[in-house]
Amino acid sequence: MYTFKKEERLCNKKLIDELFHNGSSFLCYPFKASWLLVSEVQPVPAQILFSVSKKRYKRAVDRNLIKRRMREAYRLSKEQQLYEQLKAADKKIVLSVGYIGKEIAPYELIEKKMLKLLVQLSAELVK
Repeated sequence: MYTFKKEERLCNKKLIDELFHNGSSFLCYPFKASWLLVSEVQPVPAQILFSVSKKRYKRAVDRNLIKRRMREAYRLSKEQQLYEQLKAADKKIVLSVGYIGKEIAPYELIEKKMLKLLVQLSAELVK
């Protein structure tokens, strides 16, 4: 149930390109989310990509720490917040979550904000 498998990660270069050119986006500090509804057959309701700016965080350890915290917060809250709405509406999305915070946030804050981001995304999908 609380898993984050390979097929849930967004790796397809064509889809990533399409996401950043045609997708919608919104801010939920310290995150910037971009999303796009897709018609292609996917094994999961949502594929996601996490990114942290190399310009802001020079050291790879810092970037990896932030990405690890983001992945964990997403893994624990995706089922009830996002997947249920997508399965009910029979929609598939690709999603990108970029970290734009100025400092490395503690996990508790990242978890709270990730939950808020997923609720906001669910609201956008209903529109």
